[in-house]
This record gives sequence, C-alpha cells and structure tokens, in this order.
Amino acid sequence: MSATGTPAAAPVADPQVRRREQRGWYFYDWANSAFVTTVISVFLGPYLTSVTQAAAAPGEFVHPLGIPVRAESFFPFVVSVSVIVQVLLLPVVGAFADRSGRKKALLALCAYAGAAATMGLYFLQGENYLLGGGLFIVANAAYGSALVVYYSLLPEIAEPNERDRVSSVGWALGFLGGGLLLLANLAVYQRHEALGLTADEAVRICLLSAGVWWAVFTVIPLRRLRSRTRTPTYPAEPPAGAIAATMRQLGHTLREARSFPQTLLFLAAFLLYNDGIQTVATLAPTFGVHELELDQEIIIVTVLMVQFVAFLGALLLGALARVFGARRVVLASLVCWIGVASVSYFLEVGAVGQFFALGFVIGLVLGGSQALSRSLFSHLVPPRREAEYFSLYQITERGTTWLGTFLAGIALQWTGSYRAAILSLLVFFVAGLVLLALVNMRRGIEAVGNEQPNKV
Repeated sequence: MSATGTPAAAPVADPQVRRREQRGWYFYDWANSAFVTTVISVFLGPYLTSVTQAAAAPGEFVHPLGIPVRAESFFPFVVSVSVIVQVLLLPVVGAFADRSGRKKALLALCAYAGAAATMGLYFLQGENYLLGGGLFIVANAAYGSALVVYYSLLPEIAEPNERDRVSSVGWALGFLGGGLLLLANLAVYQRHEALGLTADEAVRICLLSAGVWWAVFTVIPLRRLRSRTRTPTYPAEPPAGAIAATMRQLGHTLREARSFPQTLLFLAAFLLYNDGIQTVATLAPTFGVHELELDQEIIIVTVLMVQFVAFLGALLLGALARVFGARRVVLASLVCWIGVASVSYFLEVGAVGQFFALGFVIGLVLGGSQALSRSLFSHLVPPRREAEYFSLYQITERGTTWLGTFLAGIALQWTGSYRAAILSLLVFFVAGLVLLALVNMRRGIEAVGNEQPNKV
C-alpha cells in the first residue's frame, strides 16, 4: 500500500513481458532527445533571432504584446516564458496523470502536441517571429509535460533492482538518438548549397526533422507500453469538477511532501548539482570560443563527441551502479564535475587537445549522473503519486536552471573571465554533493512505502 492508501501499480511479474515494455520505454528517450539537440541546443536560437531581427523596428526592437524587446533578447525571453509555463503546468499534468491513471494516453497527447509544434517551426520565415516564439512555448511545455508522465512510468515497468539499468539505458539511447539526428542535420546544413538549399531552408528542414523524429519514434513506446487500468478510486465527474478535484489533489500532495524529508532533501541536492551540470553544458561552447579562442568547427565536433561519449558513459555508470549502488556512483560523478570546473580554469588558450579531453570527461559523467538521479528519485516517490512527484523533479531539473547561469553571469561581470564563471559553479557541485551525502535513501524508501532494492 502507498502512503496514501492506494495500491501501487507494480511491474508485471513475467520478466519477458517486463523487458518488452522496458525496451519500448527506452525509445521515448530516443524520440524526444532530438528536440533538445537539434532545436534547443543548435538551430532555433540563432535562426529565430535572425527572423526577429528582420522584423525589428528602427532601434532594433520588436513589440510582442506591446512590450518593447530587443531583437537579440527575444529568444532568451521566449525560453524564460516557456519555463514559467512549465512551472505552472507540470504539477497539474502530474496530478491529472495520477488521478486518471491514463498515463499512456496522456504521454501520447503531450508528445504529439510537442512534435506537431516542432514540425510547425518549418513555416518560420520572413518576419513572423511571433509564430516561432509561440510554437516553441507550446513545444517546450509539451516536452516537459510528456517527460513528467514518461518518468512516472519507470516504477511501473521496472522492479526496484532494475531501475538503475533501465534508466541508464534509456538515457544512453537518448544521447545516441539525439546525436545521430544532429550529425545528419549538421551535414545538411554544411552542404546546403550542394543540395540546392539556402541556409534558411536548411535550418527549417532541420527543425522539421526533429519534430518528425519525435513523432515517428514515439510510436514504439506507445505500442509496447501496456495500458494500466485501475479499480476506480474516484467517482465520475464533469470536466469542471474533475479539474477542481485535480487541483485539490495537487494541494494535498504538496502538503504531504513535507512528511518525506529524505525525498525533499534529495530534491534540494538535485536542484543544486543539476543546476551546475546544466550551466557547464550551456557555457562550455562559449567558453571554448571566447576564452580559449577555438574555431567554431572545433566546438561543433566537441559537442558531437560529448553526445556519443555520453551514450557510453550512461551505460558505464549504470553498470557501476549495479555493483556499488546508484547513490555512490552519483557522488563519485559529482567529484568528477568538481574536477571539470576546477581544471577548466587552467586550460591553455588554443589548446584543442585539452578542450577535447575536458569534453570527453563531461560526456562520460553527463548522462550517467542524470540517469541515476532519475532512478534514485523513483525509489523516493510514494506509489500512485509518481507523476505528481516527478513534476516536482522536472521543475527542479528545468525550472531553476537560471541559478547557475545567474551566478556565472555575476562572476563574469566582476572578472570579465569565463574561467572564473565556470569556477564559480563549484558552489553548486560541492553543496549538491554534501546534501546528497546526507540523504538516507533506505529511510526515505521506507517512509514512502516502497520496496527496498538490493543496492541504492
């Protein structure tokens, strides 16, 4: 029984059926990663900025909703709005997913809404910057909502002793899938003249491909995941009543969370060290260009290398977790991140080999530390409240990532050095490591009423 008195949705007993579901589940990581690598990380920011600049009035400002916004600031502004939308939306999606039990249908709805909005970016051209901004907000909100549902399925398809492996394989395939499509898209963009395309047409095709990739490969998890029906817990309600009940349930869950201090302590640790991880990944290309004076081609090759090394790293750290326990492996990965932030300060200008070596280490620990964090948290979530708690996890993962960039920005403002900016992130890694070391996983798992894994 769960902490709320509702029977848990246990994985099926047949290992072969369970493995089939797990293999299907992996492919949603493969499917949605294209949105992050191709759209967010590489193509949309520069392209949407160029469209916004074309629409800018004299003085280089556009006026969405009557608000004056500098053209170069429009994309960061849109990203911020999309994060705010997620912070407001994800807990509601999580509560509805748990209350209705229709997680597979909700995953399909969110995934295809995001994929459709991403494919719509193909029509972004000329001066229609509002179309691009609106579609990105929808796509990013749908992306986060789908992840909440997707993550919440992990305890339903994997036994406690399987979750580190399952989460790691899924994360690894995400890096591989996102990297392969990005590699193909970069080839299209680099050879756009030979293909008879303008640069803008090539970018639009790349954006379209990410949406198509997301939509096509989402078919695999939807075909292989079982629809889990439950004994009705709540009476049928009209839509307005169901929405009100969902909000009441969400309020109850937020109050209930205070009864699980180890869960909240883990979330605090994850907030800190994940913020450091995300900020290093964001600043590394700029650091390479402006501090180490490396060519853009070197940066692109390094970004691709990180994607493929992260595939192997996630598998390696997943294997180590089965021997030493996921918490110990994540703690060790944080020591590596502390080393990355420290060594970055001493890299030599123009040192391509040193930058490649740093990228290799980042890739090695990037996927594994995040994949194992996902599986660790799955043990600390009350049964039948998985989606609600994973909405808090997702908000922690995405909604607070401004903290690291804010601190790095202050360091850059004071010193004028990207070296100091990255070094300042030691605060997040050290504090996150200390808090994670204080988490008593066994006590937390017992408190929420979950089965104890052999190693944690």
